[in-house]
Amino acid sequence: MSIYVIGDIQGCYKPLRRLLDSVDFQPDRGDELWCVGDLINRGPRSLDTLRFLRDLGDAATVVLGNHDLHFLSLYYDCIPATMKSRHTLDKLLKAPDCDELAEWLRQKPLVHYDSLKTEAGIRNYLMVHAGVPPVWDLKKTLELAAEVELALSGPDFREFLINMYGNEPGKWKDSLEGYDRLRLITNYLTRMRFCKKGGKLDFTIKEGLNKAPKGFEPWFIFEKLTPETHILFGHWAALEGITGHPYVHALDTGCVWGRELTMMRLEDHKLFSV
Repeated sequence: MSIYVIGDIQGCYKPLRRLLDSVDFQPDRGDELWCVGDLINRGPRSLDTLRFLRDLGDAATVVLGNHDLHFLSLYYDCIPATMKSRHTLDKLLKAPDCDELAEWLRQKPLVHYDSLKTEAGIRNYLMVHAGVPPVWDLKKTLELAAEVELALSGPDFREFLINMYGNEPGKWKDSLEGYDRLRLITNYLTRMRFCKKGGKLDFTIKEGLNKAPKGFEPWFIFEKLTPETHILFGHWAALEGITGHPYVHALDTGCVWGRELTMMRLEDHKLFSV
């Protein structure tokens, strides 16, 4: 049995199936698939992708990305009118089982943490879509992610989705409350690329490391979780899978942009791509 962690799928269903076939992925023998978020949108087959992952049951471990949250906002009609056309999700939204798929997705976390026995010994892994801000340790990351997960899975989830959009506040304070607090937690975990050492965010640049705004660095330059914990993330296709950090693993290699879909086998960190 093996655990594979896959980068942003974004509705690229055929490459997903080809990649799993290339490693003879077999849930019946105990293989597992971890997904770093952005399961859907932009690619051609979001509906098939969600159905497939849902049907994997306990063999699939999923964290939410910004595109997954965008879909939930669309489906539950909790999105600003100016953003309703920014998607490729019509087939999914019109599917007879869309309600079931949305409810399945709404119960998923923003981070996943586990300790695994590997050939190199016990390793700790944190999987998140975008990253972890430098002002949080592991305990705080798990606690704050749980606040958003509770809001999203609870009875007032529509209010959370309505208030989720926006870039402010741009820096963490423990005193933050309400939807300002939940919005910033969500932005850190699902949208972050560049930040300052104190956690201030910048959303203007989506390119690679050499395009950092003045005074900003990639979030993983400042993170405080390694080397005790390996960080698995996606979201940032412009990195092309390269962080220069031995404990921080970038898995979005831009399949939806015509490049590769990549996954890593956790037992030996071997990479597989199609």
